[in-house]
Amino acid sequence: MPSQAVTISQRGVERVLSGHVWIYRADVLDAGEAGPGAVVRLQDRRRHFWGQALYSSKSLIALRLLTREDRPFDRAFLAERIATAASFRQQVVDGAQAYRLVSGEGDLLPSLIVDRYGPCFVIQTLSQGMDRLKPQVVEILQEAFSPRSILERNDVAVRELEGLAEQKGTLAGESISEVEVEENGLRFFFDLMGGQKTGGFLDQRENRLAARQYAQGRALDCFSYAGGFTLNLARQCDSVLGIDTSPEALNLARRNQQLNGVTNVQWKEANCFDFLKAADLEKQHYDTIVLDPPAFARQKSNLEAALRGYKELNLRALKILNPGGFLLTCSCSHHVSEADLLEVIAGAALDAHRTLSVVERRTQSRDHPILLTVPETHYLKCLILRVL
Repeated sequence: MPSQAVTISQRGVERVLSGHVWIYRADVLDAGEAGPGAVVRLQDRRRHFWGQALYSSKSLIALRLLTREDRPFDRAFLAERIATAASFRQQVVDGAQAYRLVSGEGDLLPSLIVDRYGPCFVIQTLSQGMDRLKPQVVEILQEAFSPRSILERNDVAVRELEGLAEQKGTLAGESISEVEVEENGLRFFFDLMGGQKTGGFLDQRENRLAARQYAQGRALDCFSYAGGFTLNLARQCDSVLGIDTSPEALNLARRNQQLNGVTNVQWKEANCFDFLKAADLEKQHYDTIVLDPPAFARQKSNLEAALRGYKELNLRALKILNPGGFLLTCSCSHHVSEADLLEVIAGAALDAHRTLSVVERRTQSRDHPILLTVPETHYLKCLILRVL
């Protein structure tokens, strides 16, 4: 049982009662003797117990709720939570070799990410409290899964908000920087030490498979990164062009193409906005287009500019999409709601003089759970649309 108690305001109590798992520093009335990263008891002014949380001495998110239960949050409790997360994955990952095993708040383990790439695990501990629990997390993963390697990709800017240094490296087992695993019947190299996120965009795994279902004719994949969508489209299309600004990403994409013996794909290093504008001027047309851009609104203050960016991007794509063609378009900005994205695309369709039907409204893969009362966990929006 944590000995430290933190007193929270009535607004903090209401935050807990609303089902959210974050309490902001403004709602901490008294942190007592709580040290950085401690597991603390939450109490109100009358010392009524409201749960246990990870305490941060630096972040605006001062408390991250672990449990409403009044039982020790010890190693056994942590192992139980990880086992519960792993059990759920057995139901939803459909035999995938690369998937998210623990998804932070979505698995009631706030600020902990554990991604599995075949025999290798990559973890992120994004708060003071979870960073203190990192040795226990590594031990539990070793005991439960006997992985070949456990790495950390704590080279993310958000750790600065917690007063934590950026770090990456091997925590247990062999030092492995790259691994080859299967996804949706294709083979991919994942750069665990230098790639985006923990090595790849696992949250799009199910959407990549969905894209294959509608893919047809001549296809364009914008922001292709390592070719995840591109190579899935290639299974069904006559030809696919993958566009990205990163030469390193395109080199990895070419290796993934060779790994799968795919011959109907070409790659181009270019700015996707500029490419789409030039394609319209050159009267190029496509039957399938995928837009999977990086987050345009990392902060709420960027929302208006982000919506303009999404409109411009989708407008340019719609201008070169053939009738009967499919557009798969995404936003990974949690500040941009699905309603925002639908409104933006509706405006783009009107400006492009196109009539669209919504074929599917999708989100992140199911191994990235969405907590109903924590809207921040619903960050990825994916729409599949058809031009009539």
